[in-house]
Amino acid sequence: MKEIRRTFTRENVGNAFRKLGALRIKISHATLLEITLLTLILTMAFAIRMLPIRWGYYLSEFDPYYQYRITKHVAEQGIFSFTTWHDDMSWWPFGRDVPHTSFPGLGITAAAFYTMLNALGVPMAPLSSLNPLSTDPIYNFVIIFPVIMAILTCLAIYFLAKDIGGKVTGLFAAFLLAISPSYIMRTGLGFFDDESIGVLGIVLISLFFLRGIEVKRPWKQSLVYGIAAGLTLGWLFASWGASRYMVGLLLILLAALLILRRYSPNLLIAYGSTFGVGLLVAVNVPYLGIRFLKEITNLLVFGMLVVLVAFEITRRLKTGRTKIIFNLGLFSVVIALFIALSWFGYIGRLEAKFVSVINPFERLLFPIVESVQEHRPAAWGSLYFDLGLGVFFIPVGLYFAAQTPTNRNVLLILFGLTSIYFASSMVRLTLIMAPALSILWAFALTRVLRPFITVLKETPTTIKRKMRFGTHVGREFSAAFLILIFLLFTFSFVFPSSESRARGSSWPRVIEQAYLPTTIASGGIGIRPDEPITDWIDALAWIRNTEGVQVVLSWWDYGYWITTIGEKPSLADNATFNWTQIANIGRVFMSNETQALSIIKDWNSQAQNMGKPGRITHVLVFTTFDSQGIDLKFGDETKWVWMAKIAGLDDTKYGAITGSGQNINWTDLGLTTLIYKFMTYAKSQRITSIQAPQIDPSFVPAYFSNMNRKDLWNQGGLNAVVAIYEVKYEP
Repeated sequence: MKEIRRTFTRENVGNAFRKLGALRIKISHATLLEITLLTLILTMAFAIRMLPIRWGYYLSEFDPYYQYRITKHVAEQGIFSFTTWHDDMSWWPFGRDVPHTSFPGLGITAAAFYTMLNALGVPMAPLSSLNPLSTDPIYNFVIIFPVIMAILTCLAIYFLAKDIGGKVTGLFAAFLLAISPSYIMRTGLGFFDDESIGVLGIVLISLFFLRGIEVKRPWKQSLVYGIAAGLTLGWLFASWGASRYMVGLLLILLAALLILRRYSPNLLIAYGSTFGVGLLVAVNVPYLGIRFLKEITNLLVFGMLVVLVAFEITRRLKTGRTKIIFNLGLFSVVIALFIALSWFGYIGRLEAKFVSVINPFERLLFPIVESVQEHRPAAWGSLYFDLGLGVFFIPVGLYFAAQTPTNRNVLLILFGLTSIYFASSMVRLTLIMAPALSILWAFALTRVLRPFITVLKETPTTIKRKMRFGTHVGREFSAAFLILIFLLFTFSFVFPSSESRARGSSWPRVIEQAYLPTTIASGGIGIRPDEPITDWIDALAWIRNTEGVQVVLSWWDYGYWITTIGEKPSLADNATFNWTQIANIGRVFMSNETQALSIIKDWNSQAQNMGKPGRITHVLVFTTFDSQGIDLKFGDETKWVWMAKIAGLDDTKYGAITGSGQNINWTDLGLTTLIYKFMTYAKSQRITSIQAPQIDPSFVPAYFSNMNRKDLWNQGGLNAVVAIYEVKYEP
């Protein structure tokens, strides 16, 4: 008893607690502040991207529905089942060879995340939703997946920007990417598409590759970072067609470093391991295969490897004459090999959409590419809306980076300039511009503000005369400058933009892009309604639950919705890889009833000859108009022009769109087309003053969305009608 009392004395207990205190993690105030700020930034990135949940828990746009189908297939049937999957629900009657027409990276990644979370018992319970898919836990997971990837990307860009400009630059870059409108648009709730992991891949490759080519780094570490960059590059190859951009960026970086005489053995080690591993992964992706190596960009990869090997060998040669002979001989062989490969047709051409990005004038040669809204050039006004105050800081960031052309700064300059060019060429690629300009903006801020912050930190008696700005800038001026920068940031991010005020919105610029409903929840009419517009959801549920529906013909925009939500075969979708099929659909809509029925019967005959079940039983159109019956620009009332062009027809013979896309002057020929009659008949069901056109009995009205609601939408009298017609065949 005495021994126990002796053990639990006040002194012994105090010593024990002091020993436990010594085990605590020691962390400085600066590190604690850094972690706190980074946590707040990541939390803010999550909260902003979750705003669309106010209109329901849905996937957005169109492609995410196909990506969901891939994820579901891999998660339920295994990764190897993907390699033999032939999808009979798409591109009827031919179907779709999924492994040779789809990138598997996103589906495999999401399926892996879902499997891990499911094993840990994380619930995927459905939230309030009218979507029939909401009972599927995989569907519920992929909706929030892009938000998770956005948080990881903000974290990754913090480390990349930290390597380039320090901790403050890293924090600023993470903050700017978290609130970037173009990045929010592609990583918001429900936008489950390749971009959600594509930007993360670009940032990680840049981070690993730059660390791998550091001159003073041991070659073993350089090899490890090169392999990490290669695995990430392979993941990007398997996930996103825009991976070609990263290949081109690294090639330009290597060329610039060689011109600047910054060659080192680590450059060869990191480059060789990065592309060796990356291309090894790529050739095992069925969609890419061995033919991927024949693309001009990848042949340039091998060419750059030869150049690096030549630099390394030349470096070890002793005499100048031997160096000259070796280089001349090597490059002669390379040029001769390139000419031979080109002569025999072994050099593959880039796909049309990639060519159109490099040369925007090429886009005019491909109507199917030009018809996609996100493939069009970006307006400079939209770039300003995306950047705001950053427009003035980007040139400053480029200037400071050019002052000290280190490996990291050279990449930053090239990343910024090339991303601006490609974003200007195709509006969709503003997404790639977001991380580059976030780092440039952050880099400029830290360099501009550093001297003023230094002046504020110093007391007047300790300011040295030789210090920059020290003899000219006082503490009051420095404080005023910092306050001015803060106010400019406030106007850019807190107050609504002029475009927002014109639309009657009072939301800040940052929130404006995020606080929008998903496409299907807004009825496809691009507004912010008071409640979800359920026209599309109801129509797809009708298709899903109606027994007589076998195959649905529509314009390609709606194919993924019909296949995934409606669970019925469609003839075309957003993959747009079968231009002939899309052209034939265009001919159906631009023909009269007799001609359209003849084309439809030809499809049915092909299906019968192929032994495919079913036939085309329904035709779907989508039209939008105001309370006066005037056409808007969200439905097929503008797409008919592309239906004609892609079908090889002269669209001017059918009509012309005037008044900013809101008035259609149909010609006599246009008044006979299926698309005109179907859209006008749908209007007449909502607005009684519009006379319904006479439609041949071969096509019978079967379903019109929300016809039990006679009142017009409160949003300025906007109407969205999904109209479905049944095809009647002669007995």
